Amino acid sequence: MKEKIGIGYIGAGFVTNTYHIPSWKSIRNAEIKAICAAHEETAKYSAKLCEEIGVGKPKVYTDIRKMVNDPNVDAIWITTPHYLRIPIMEVIAEEVLQGKSNLMGVACEKPLARNVKEAKEMLNLVKKCGLLHGYLENYVFAPPIIKGKEILWKRGIPIAGRPYLIRCAEEHSGPHKAWFWDGKRQGGGVLIDMICHSHESARSLIIGPEDEKKDLKPLTVSAEIACLKWTRSKYIEILKNMTKGEIDYSKSPAEDYAVSMVLYEAPDGSLCMIEATSSWCFVGPGLRMSVEVLGPEYFMQVNTLNPELFIFFSREIKGEAGKDLIEKQTADHGLMPVLPDDCYTYGFVNENRHMAESFLAGKMPMENWEDGLFIIEILMASYMAAEKGKKLRFPPEGLEEYVPKVAKGEWSAKSIIEVPST
Repeated sequence: MKEKIGIGYIGAGFVTNTYHIPSWKSIRNAEIKAICAAHEETAKYSAKLCEEIGVGKPKVYTDIRKMVNDPNVDAIWITTPHYLRIPIMEVIAEEVLQGKSNLMGVACEKPLARNVKEAKEMLNLVKKCGLLHGYLENYVFAPPIIKGKEILWKRGIPIAGRPYLIRCAEEHSGPHKAWFWDGKRQGGGVLIDMICHSHESARSLIIGPEDEKKDLKPLTVSAEIACLKWTRSKYIEILKNMTKGEIDYSKSPAEDYAVSMVLYEAPDGSLCMIEATSSWCFVGPGLRMSVEVLGPEYFMQVNTLNPELFIFFSREIKGEAGKDLIEKQTADHGLMPVLPDDCYTYGFVNENRHMAESFLAGKMPMENWEDGLFIIEILMASYMAAEKGKKLRFPPEGLEEYVPKVAKGEWSAKSIIEVPST
């Protein structure tokens, strides 16, 4: 077995530079060997960052095929926008099947794809070329979730029984790139962007150490989506200016708020409800991830805006706006929460360590593309339930071919006040 794995990144944007690259400082058995991006200068920026923090001296590529065939690259991390995933995976599969690449695995950022059909195609491609595959859902690997689950399943659940309600939420003031706001390119709005975190991290808490994931059965799905802030006239103009005219929510909005509820039957026959919410209209210190687990005789809570460090600045402290305290930071005065190492707090360190160790050992990661497909099925069922305005049995009919109205540019923010005819 190799002692160290060579990583190649396809994608050199925000999540790569802010969370992935810094996370490798805490991982010994891996090194970033290559960065591939559409623009050479973008890839060079990420490569320079790798060198500066000591996680590799990656070669820069703009051609995916050449990077996949680099003998120093053992595994690929796909961190590109959602609409680029399938073309990238097609190239990887082709090169591997032709024997031009020595890849052992490929990992893909959440969500796996924009809809069920695309997610199944991603899974089919990776299976066809025989690669190990990892689903990069960082919140499952967040230290408070891992530790909380360990304690609940060791001390509480064996005595009192499984949890019956899990509430998860991720909220912030809005995405950092124009394509995130575009329903067609992203596959929807805040529901697909962020509720994917909540559903998989919540599901991981229900599943016990001895359970099989397949034995946790989703029974029903209900949901609501809305655009509460960004279709107001003032914020339509702000969004236009932020995206240099690329996004116009007066014509083609995506949802900025969503709630999705899934009822599960556990292996012992007990029922558990997951209540997942997310928004792009949260005005607070910055991004907030919260989890609550309610059981017969116990309660667990996580809130990333209640860290161990706070800093206060009076109004006399003036300077440029920054994001050095917390992701999506929206203020520079007052009492502000600070995450000393947000790529650790959000689970990126544990996530990437697990993927690297799994690939090196020739084992399928605990979070893989089967999980990515399942979460897309839950998300698409949620969009369908919101459009129909009713609770649906899972899986609902027509799920594989279904594309949300938001993703087709046909959704109206006013639909939340309309009563469905059927």
